Amino acid sequence: MKKLFLLILLSPLAFAQDAVERKNRPNIVLILMDNFGYGELGVYGGGAIRGAPTPNIDSIAHEGLQLTNYNVDAMCTPSRASLMTGRQSIRTRLQKDAPPRDPWYGLTLWEHTLAELLSDVGYSTGLFGKWHLGDTEGRFPTDQGFDEWWGLPRSSDRSFWPDSASYQKDSGAQFMHVMTSKRGEKPKELEVYGREKRATIDREITNHAIDFIQRKAKGDNPFFALIPYTQTHTPHDPHPNTKGKTGNGDFADILAQTDAYVGELLSEIKELGIRDNTIFIFTSDNGGYGGIGREGSNGPWRGSLFTSYEGAYRVPFLIRWPDQIPPRQKSNEIVHAMDVYGTLASMLDLKIPNDRIMDSADHSDLFLGKSDKSARESIVLYIGNEIVGVKWRNWKMLFKETERIGEKAIAGIDPAFYNLYKDPQEQERLRHYIQDTWIEVPLYNVLEEHQASIAKDAGAPNP
Repeated sequence: MKKLFLLILLSPLAFAQDAVERKNRPNIVLILMDNFGYGELGVYGGGAIRGAPTPNIDSIAHEGLQLTNYNVDAMCTPSRASLMTGRQSIRTRLQKDAPPRDPWYGLTLWEHTLAELLSDVGYSTGLFGKWHLGDTEGRFPTDQGFDEWWGLPRSSDRSFWPDSASYQKDSGAQFMHVMTSKRGEKPKELEVYGREKRATIDREITNHAIDFIQRKAKGDNPFFALIPYTQTHTPHDPHPNTKGKTGNGDFADILAQTDAYVGELLSEIKELGIRDNTIFIFTSDNGGYGGIGREGSNGPWRGSLFTSYEGAYRVPFLIRWPDQIPPRQKSNEIVHAMDVYGTLASMLDLKIPNDRIMDSADHSDLFLGKSDKSARESIVLYIGNEIVGVKWRNWKMLFKETERIGEKAIAGIDPAFYNLYKDPQEQERLRHYIQDTWIEVPLYNVLEEHQASIAKDAGAPNP
């Protein structure tokens, strides 16, 4: 009876303490670009030389941390899966020997997403933009930890454009729709996603995100807003109000428009008085197209998305958290998209799942300026289900080499070794390796440890 009485006395205090903790936790805004290369932003050597300065996005670097060795997967869905789960994408969503039109692509329901991690401790969660991690019943964003969603279920290249001049009505093609849903509700299809809608989609994503931020800033709980923009993915259709403004083509117009949208988000956060208590992140899911006849720049790196070179894997990453992350910091330490999960969890003093293999490294000391070293020195590189290489420190070993998306690959030969400090363009195949034969040892060790871990992992249950 005494114990029960004590619990009754303590429960309001515990509740009040929990409420204070929730209120004091920072908000999180995470902008995720689509096929956006390393060389697009001014702080990465782009901006004005790409036809459109990016002062608003660059300001995040000036006020926080810029990573120059932030890595992702070479394809959209795997990269987003890693970011959302803190795990190698091969563990989370890809099924070997699945049919080409496998309807169950995307995250299995067993995965514990970043949105669920934050929702569990009281965050309001919203996604505005492209999901691309499941588009069948039970696999939409509001089934995976988000309270609300407005946007696209799939990638723009999976839309069958009904306003195409060559479209034939009897083809049987099912159009993609803009969709919306709230947690616990069945998603609703809105307007058809045609080329006209494509030109305005990022403007509407921004509007929905700002509305969410305004609503949640008034509440007692912190919020997590994931904003995956779409228009840097092909086809490149700038907003009618933006088209032609730069005079440097559609892609430059979209780059300028994106910088303006980010500026609106930054201004809104400042005007709401929550700037100092908001973590603001800008990054991308994979590199751009690059190359002759393709839009997008991957800066100094060779290759495009869907290839084995750095242009596919190395993308911008900027993070700002005033008074916590020191301003004007730049690091070339290795970080991967799957590390965002564990790093944010550590910065917020949250526990990550312990019932599965977690691949997410904790870089909180690096991000907060307490260390100049990251918690990672290696990455295993995939394209889809296939391992194509390994990175260890400044060295890279490739088993398959592909210059650009859609081109033939060099495979079935001895692996290539590259020193990315001496040869960032990965042009001098084997030349440095002749005098550095020792490099095989750490690179193959990384590969063998990874393969053993995958073999032991039975994989996520697939409801």
